[in-house]
Amino acid sequence: MATPTLRQLEYLVTVVDTGSFTRAAEQLHVTQPALSHQVRALEGALGGPLLERLPRAVRLTPTGRAVLPHARAALAEAERLQAVARRTSGLEEGELEVAAVYSISLGILPPVLRAWHRRHPGVRIRLREYSHAERLQEAMAAGRADLAIGPVPDGWEGPIRELGVEEFTVVLASDDPLAARPTRSIALGELADRAWVHYGPDNGLADLLDQACARAGFHPRAAVRAEQTSAAPLLAAAGLGPALVPADIVPPHFDGLLLRPDPPVRRALAAYTRTRPDPLTVAFTELLAQRARINPGTG
Repeated sequence: MATPTLRQLEYLVTVVDTGSFTRAAEQLHVTQPALSHQVRALEGALGGPLLERLPRAVRLTPTGRAVLPHARAALAEAERLQAVARRTSGLEEGELEVAAVYSISLGILPPVLRAWHRRHPGVRIRLREYSHAERLQEAMAAGRADLAIGPVPDGWEGPIRELGVEEFTVVLASDDPLAARPTRSIALGELADRAWVHYGPDNGLADLLDQACARAGFHPRAAVRAEQTSAAPLLAAAGLGPALVPADIVPPHFDGLLLRPDPPVRRALAAYTRTRPDPLTVAFTELLAQRARINPGTG
């Protein structure tokens, strides 16, 4: 059985409202035979006659009376959808689903969201956070978001907008003996004998810390493992051990010792979307690229 189309429902409603096939055809700018054909096709799809064709009028059958309210509702909903699409394409209204790894939602994203809200107050943002870049990419591939922000994805077939590099800093307690050193940089190897504030195994930063320390010639022992990225600098500042954290998530006037790793620890970040992003997604990506406070290159 064929599925009724919106055009067929519109023809039915117009015939009922005008009371005549002739007047309905004139209003719809179609020929009367074409109109009659579409109404018969609708009746065939719904399994019975909807209209009685009288000499000077038309009258709804019982089936027609049952169908008419639903036809009107379907046409009204279609009009609302078109209006929403028009407003969305004009960046006036809609909803954008943004997915990001934890460090992004803690660091670079809040000022971007604030600027977006000022420009497009009618567009709602739904933020989804992921602890690992692989989970982020999987969610994006499954269609759970319009835009993903995180490490540059491997093998992504849609558009990718590189944002720059995320710098990492070493956090220690403010009264740590290293606070007396004249420089604010440190080789990670100098901390090889320390127990670290590490990350939970599901947090992608656990891999990053292990890799950075491996390049420095050691494997970090864990004094404690933080599931949430935001907890790591607080635990380090409390004296539980050094932590390697994204510099962007450390708040101003932070009560802890911050040292720059030497050589630097960085990771490239990007925003990526599905193959054909909508205007809202494109506009948000552009704002993100303009406002994200990320170093433009590895230098």
